Amino acid sequence: QVQLVESGGGLVQAGGSLRLSCAASGRTFSTYNVGWFRQAPGKEREFVATISWSGGNTKYADSVKGRFTISRDNAKNTGYLQMNSLKPEDTAVYYCAARRSGILVDVPSLYDYWGQGTQVTVSS
Repeated sequence: QVQLVESGGGLVQAGGSLRLSCAASGRTFSTYNVGWFRQAPGKEREFVATISWSGGNTKYADSVKGRFTISRDNAKNTGYLQMNSLKPEDTAVYYCAARRSGILVDVPSLYDYWGQGTQVTVSS
């Protein structure tokens, strides 16, 4: 079992930056791929980025490529999402998720564990 807790959300002006963290419990974190998703009011949860268990492979949504960077530190059982050049349309609740290692996927239903989410609000 893996428990995930996100932090680092907040209110930021357009063009600003935030770094989200995803702290995981359990000694098997390093065997899981980590994904970040977001959900805005009235919209479906959408894929943002994912990283392999080793950190060697990543995948991004087109909407965040070049602005967001996903990373992880297995020694600290923590995943990260660095968000730069934020836009008002990035406003959403951001969730981290874990999936047993395998191919990188962008479908929420294929992830095994989820955090409770952290709010990111970008003002114009």
